[in-house]
Amino acid sequence: MTKIVVSACLLGCNCRYDGKNCYIREIEELKGKHTIIPVCPEQMGGLSTPRDPSEINGDKVFSNKGKDVTENYRRGAEMALQIAKMNGVEYALFKQKSPSCGKGKIYDGTFSSTVIDGLGMTSRMFIQNGIHVYADTEFEEFKQQIDK
Repeated sequence: MTKIVVSACLLGCNCRYDGKNCYIREIEELKGKHTIIPVCPEQMGGLSTPRDPSEINGDKVFSNKGKDVTENYRRGAEMALQIAKMNGVEYALFKQKSPSCGKGKIYDGTFSSTVIDGLGMTSRMFIQNGIHVYADTEFEEFKQQIDK
C-alpha cells in the first residue's frame, strides 16, 4: 500500500480559508488500495477556519488585510512534513493555487486573482525532502503513477 498525504479539503473537510472544501470523489476510490493521510497545513500552523485569504509575496505570506502569517504557514508545512516522514510517505496530492499546498500555480501576492508559476510553502518543503507532489489538477497523472 502506498502512503499518500492529501490536502484535507480535497477529501471534503471544510478547512479552506472560506470554510468550504474542494472535494474530489475519485480520491475515495484510492482508499482501498492506498493509505490516505489528510493534512491541512494552514490549520496545523494555527490558523482558524474560516480565515482571511492569504497569498505568497516573495518569501513571505500575507493575509489580504496585510497581516504577516508566514510563521503559521512555515509551522504548518513543517508539521505536515513531519507526519509524512514518520509515515514513510512518497507522494502528496495537494490543492493547486494554495499558498500552502499549491503546486505549479499560486496567486501572485497582489490579491488581484493573478496566477503565476510557483509552489506553496508545504509543496516546496515536500519536494525539497524527496516527496513527489502532484496538484489536484494532475489527478489522472498522479493516479497512474501510484497505481504502477
